[in-house]
Amino acid sequence: MRAVIQRVTQSSVVVDDSVTGEIKQGLLVLLGVEKEDSADDLKYTFGKTTGLRVFEDEAGKMNLSLLDISGQLLVVSQFTLLGDVRKGRRPSFIDAAPPEVANRIYEEFISMARAKGIDVQTGVFQADMAVHLINDGPVTILVDSRKKF
Repeated sequence: MRAVIQRVTQSSVVVDDSVTGEIKQGLLVLLGVEKEDSADDLKYTFGKTTGLRVFEDEAGKMNLSLLDISGQLLVVSQFTLLGDVRKGRRPSFIDAAPPEVANRIYEEFISMARAKGIDVQTGVFQADMAVHLINDGPVTILVDSRKKF
C-alpha cells in the first residue's frame, strides 16, 4: 500500500462540479492499494498516517500528530500511485489491486479513521476528481507498507 500524505490548511475534492469532501487543518491522503496488500499493510499505513508527527507544537517543532491536534482527514483513492515507470515511459499498473479489492481496503481505511473519532472526508472511488489543496509547509510524506522507498 502506498500513500502520499500532505499536511494541509485546507483541501477539497470535486466530482462533476460538486464538492464531495472538504477539510480545513489536517492531512490529505492519496491512497494506492496493491493487489498483494493484507490487513498488515492496512494497519501499517493507517498507523503511520494517523501517528505522523508533522504538526507543530508550541515550540514550533513538528512533534504533534493528526490525533494530537484533532485534525481532519481527506482520503482519496489513487491507483496511479502504483504506476511502475522503470521500463519505458508508459506506467504499468500491474501491481495495482483490482477495483473491488482496492475499494474494500480504501473503505476499511476510512472506517478505521472514523472509529478513532477522526473527522474524515473522501473522494469518490474510481471517479475523475479534481483535488484542491493548500499544502502547509509544504510537508509531503511518502509511505509504502512494503518499504520500497
